[in-house]
Amino acid sequence: MSVSLQKGQKVSLTKEGQAGLNRIVVGLGWDEAQGGGRGGILGSLFSAPTQAIDCDASAILLRNGKLTDGKDIIYFGNLRHPSGAVQHMGDNLTGAGEGDDEQIVIDLERVPAEYDRIVFVVNIYQAVERRQHFGMIRNAFIRVVDARGNQELCRYNLSEDYSGMTAMIFGETYRHNGEWKFNAVGQGTTDPALPDLCRRFM
Repeated sequence: MSVSLQKGQKVSLTKEGQAGLNRIVVGLGWDEAQGGGRGGILGSLFSAPTQAIDCDASAILLRNGKLTDGKDIIYFGNLRHPSGAVQHMGDNLTGAGEGDDEQIVIDLERVPAEYDRIVFVVNIYQAVERRQHFGMIRNAFIRVVDARGNQELCRYNLSEDYSGMTAMIFGETYRHNGEWKFNAVGQGTTDPALPDLCRRFM
Protein backbone atom coordinates (compact mmCIF):
# COMPACT_ATOMS: atom_id res chain seq x y z
CA MET A 1 0.00 0.00 0.00
CA SER A 2 1.35 3.39 -0.99
CA VAL A 3 2.03 5.97 1.73
CA SER A 4 0.86 9.52 1.04
CA LEU A 5 3.45 11.93 2.41
CA GLN A 6 3.26 15.49 3.64
CA LYS A 7 6.02 18.06 3.20
CA GLY A 8 9.00 17.19 5.38
CA GLN A 9 7.75 13.68 6.14
CA LYS A 10 10.21 10.79 5.97
CA VAL A 11 9.57 7.11 5.32
CA SER A 12 11.78 4.01 5.33
CA LEU A 13 12.07 2.25 1.98
CA THR A 14 14.00 -0.84 3.05
CA LYS A 15 12.95 -1.67 6.62
CA GLU A 16 9.33 -2.56 7.23
CA GLY A 17 7.73 -4.94 4.77
CA GLN A 18 10.24 -4.26 2.01
CA ALA A 19 12.78 -7.03 2.53
CA GLY A 20 14.90 -7.49 -0.56
CA LEU A 21 14.05 -4.11 -2.06
CA ASN A 22 17.05 -3.22 -4.19
CA ARG A 23 15.76 -1.33 -7.21
CA ILE A 24 13.41 1.64 -7.20
CA VAL A 25 11.92 3.93 -9.79
CA VAL A 26 11.52 7.58 -8.82
CA GLY A 27 8.73 9.05 -10.93
CA LEU A 28 8.15 12.78 -11.23
CA GLY A 29 5.13 14.39 -12.85
CA TRP A 30 3.50 17.74 -13.52
CA ASP A 31 0.91 19.41 -15.75
CA GLU A 32 0.82 22.87 -17.20
CA ALA A 33 -1.92 24.92 -15.55
CA GLN A 34 -4.61 26.40 -17.76
CA GLY A 35 -4.28 30.15 -18.19
CA GLY A 36 -0.71 30.33 -16.97
CA GLY A 37 -1.13 29.45 -13.29
CA ARG A 38 -2.34 31.08 -10.14
CA GLY A 39 -0.19 34.17 -10.23
CA GLY A 40 0.46 35.61 -6.78
CA ILE A 41 2.75 38.49 -5.86
CA LEU A 42 5.84 37.00 -7.47
CA GLY A 43 3.88 35.30 -10.21
CA SER A 44 2.46 38.63 -11.34
CA LEU A 45 5.94 39.56 -12.52
CA PHE A 46 5.72 36.86 -15.15
CA SER A 47 3.45 36.76 -18.16
CA ALA A 48 1.56 33.68 -19.28
CA PRO A 49 3.73 31.24 -21.26
CA THR A 50 3.70 31.43 -25.03
CA GLN A 51 5.15 27.93 -25.39
CA ALA A 52 5.02 24.64 -23.50
CA ILE A 53 6.76 24.55 -20.14
CA ASP A 54 9.74 22.18 -20.34
CA CYS A 55 10.50 20.78 -16.88
CA ASP A 56 13.70 18.77 -16.47
CA ALA A 57 14.17 16.25 -13.66
CA SER A 58 17.64 15.47 -12.34
CA ALA A 59 19.26 13.38 -9.60
CA ILE A 60 22.23 14.73 -7.65
CA LEU A 61 24.41 12.21 -5.81
CA LEU A 62 26.06 13.59 -2.67
CA ARG A 63 29.08 12.45 -0.68
CA ASN A 64 28.78 13.45 2.97
CA GLY A 65 26.00 15.78 1.91
CA LYS A 66 28.10 17.52 -0.76
CA LEU A 67 28.29 17.48 -4.57
CA THR A 68 31.93 16.87 -5.46
CA ASP A 69 31.95 15.83 -9.13
CA GLY A 70 29.96 16.85 -12.20
CA LYS A 71 29.56 13.15 -13.07
CA ASP A 72 27.30 12.87 -10.02
CA ILE A 73 24.61 15.02 -11.71
CA ILE A 74 22.27 12.72 -13.63
CA TYR A 75 20.09 14.64 -16.11
CA PHE A 76 19.06 14.66 -19.79
CA GLY A 77 22.66 15.40 -20.82
CA ASN A 78 24.20 12.69 -18.60
CA LEU A 79 21.70 9.86 -18.37
CA ARG A 80 23.75 7.27 -16.49
CA HIS A 81 26.01 7.46 -13.45
CA PRO A 82 29.48 5.89 -13.94
CA SER A 83 28.63 3.30 -11.27
CA GLY A 84 25.54 2.23 -13.22
CA ALA A 85 23.49 2.70 -10.04
CA VAL A 86 21.42 5.67 -11.25
CA GLN A 87 19.85 6.04 -14.68
CA HIS A 88 17.66 8.80 -16.11
CA MET A 89 15.08 7.36 -18.52
CA GLY A 90 15.01 10.38 -20.82
CA ASP A 91 13.69 13.90 -21.29
CA ASN A 92 10.02 14.83 -21.61
CA LEU A 93 9.79 18.22 -23.31
CA THR A 94 6.17 19.11 -22.48
CA GLY A 95 4.89 17.16 -19.45
CA ALA A 96 2.00 15.93 -21.59
CA GLY A 97 0.27 12.62 -20.88
CA GLU A 98 -0.82 10.67 -17.82
CA GLY A 99 1.44 9.28 -15.11
CA ASP A 100 5.14 10.00 -14.65
CA ASP A 101 6.63 12.61 -16.95
CA GLU A 102 10.21 11.61 -16.18
CA GLN A 103 11.68 8.64 -14.34
CA ILE A 104 14.97 7.94 -12.60
CA VAL A 105 15.88 4.33 -11.83
CA ILE A 106 18.11 3.58 -8.84
CA ASP A 107 19.78 0.27 -8.05
CA LEU A 108 20.23 0.75 -4.30
CA GLU A 109 22.69 -2.12 -3.95
CA ARG A 110 24.99 -0.62 -6.59
CA VAL A 111 25.13 2.88 -5.13
CA PRO A 112 28.79 3.21 -4.03
CA ALA A 113 29.21 3.39 -0.25
CA GLU A 114 30.70 6.91 -0.36
CA TYR A 115 27.36 8.34 -1.50
CA ASP A 116 24.94 8.97 1.35
CA ARG A 117 22.19 10.97 -0.35
CA ILE A 118 20.47 11.34 -3.74
CA VAL A 119 18.47 14.53 -4.25
CA PHE A 120 15.74 14.80 -6.89
CA VAL A 121 15.26 18.24 -8.42
CA VAL A 122 13.24 19.73 -11.25
CA ASN A 123 14.01 22.97 -13.07
CA ILE A 124 12.16 24.78 -15.85
CA TYR A 125 14.30 24.97 -18.97
CA GLN A 126 15.03 28.61 -19.89
CA ALA A 127 12.60 29.74 -17.18
CA VAL A 128 13.84 33.33 -17.05
CA GLU A 129 13.96 33.80 -20.83
CA ARG A 130 10.50 32.31 -21.27
CA ARG A 131 9.05 34.02 -18.18
CA GLN A 132 7.83 30.73 -16.78
CA HIS A 133 7.61 29.57 -13.15
CA PHE A 134 6.13 26.81 -10.98
CA GLY A 135 2.97 28.82 -10.35
CA MET A 136 2.15 27.78 -13.92
CA ILE A 137 2.46 24.11 -12.96
CA ARG A 138 -0.22 21.96 -11.32
CA ASN A 139 -0.53 18.35 -10.16
CA ALA A 140 3.21 18.12 -9.43
CA PHE A 141 4.29 14.98 -7.59
CA ILE A 142 7.17 12.67 -6.83
CA ARG A 143 6.67 8.98 -6.09
CA VAL A 144 8.84 5.97 -5.31
CA VAL A 145 8.03 2.62 -6.92
CA ASP A 146 9.38 -0.86 -6.12
CA ALA A 147 10.75 -1.93 -9.51
CA ARG A 148 10.22 -5.63 -8.76
CA GLY A 149 6.47 -5.45 -9.21
CA ASN A 150 5.86 -1.84 -10.14
CA GLN A 151 4.27 -1.26 -6.71
CA GLU A 152 4.11 2.35 -5.53
CA LEU A 153 5.67 2.70 -2.07
CA CYS A 154 5.09 6.39 -1.38
CA ARG A 155 3.95 9.58 -3.07
CA TYR A 156 4.28 13.26 -2.29
CA ASN A 157 1.90 15.67 -4.02
CA LEU A 158 3.25 19.24 -4.10
CA SER A 159 0.14 21.29 -3.39
CA GLU A 160 1.60 24.67 -2.41
CA ASP A 161 1.60 27.74 -4.65
CA TYR A 162 5.14 28.02 -5.97
CA SER A 163 4.61 31.17 -8.02
CA GLY A 164 7.88 32.84 -8.94
CA MET A 165 9.91 29.67 -8.27
CA THR A 166 11.92 28.48 -11.27
CA ALA A 167 13.27 25.26 -9.74
CA MET A 168 12.20 22.73 -7.12
CA ILE A 169 13.85 20.28 -4.77
CA PHE A 170 11.15 17.59 -4.88
CA GLY A 171 12.61 14.99 -2.52
CA GLU A 172 15.61 12.88 -1.58
CA THR A 173 16.54 9.33 -0.72
CA TYR A 174 19.33 8.74 1.77
CA ARG A 175 21.10 6.14 3.88
CA HIS A 176 20.49 6.11 7.62
CA ASN A 177 21.63 3.33 9.97
CA GLY A 178 21.80 0.82 7.14
CA GLU A 179 18.40 1.74 5.71
CA TRP A 180 17.36 3.71 2.65
CA LYS A 181 14.79 6.38 3.48
CA PHE A 182 12.83 8.94 1.45
CA ASN A 183 12.22 12.54 2.49
CA ALA A 184 9.51 14.71 0.91
CA VAL A 185 11.24 18.11 0.58
CA GLY A 186 9.09 20.37 -1.63
CA GLN A 187 11.44 23.38 -1.55
CA GLY A 188 11.06 25.97 -4.29
CA THR A 189 14.01 28.09 -5.43
CA THR A 190 14.64 30.92 -7.87
CA ASP A 191 17.69 29.28 -9.42
CA PRO A 192 17.51 30.00 -13.17
CA ALA A 193 19.15 26.76 -14.33
CA LEU A 194 20.44 23.37 -13.15
CA PRO A 195 24.05 24.53 -12.56
CA ASP A 196 22.79 27.23 -10.19
CA LEU A 197 20.62 24.71 -8.37
CA CYS A 198 23.55 22.30 -8.02
CA ARG A 199 25.70 24.97 -6.36
CA ARG A 200 23.40 24.70 -3.32
CA PHE A 201 24.94 21.31 -2.64
CA MET A 202 28.61 22.20 -3.09
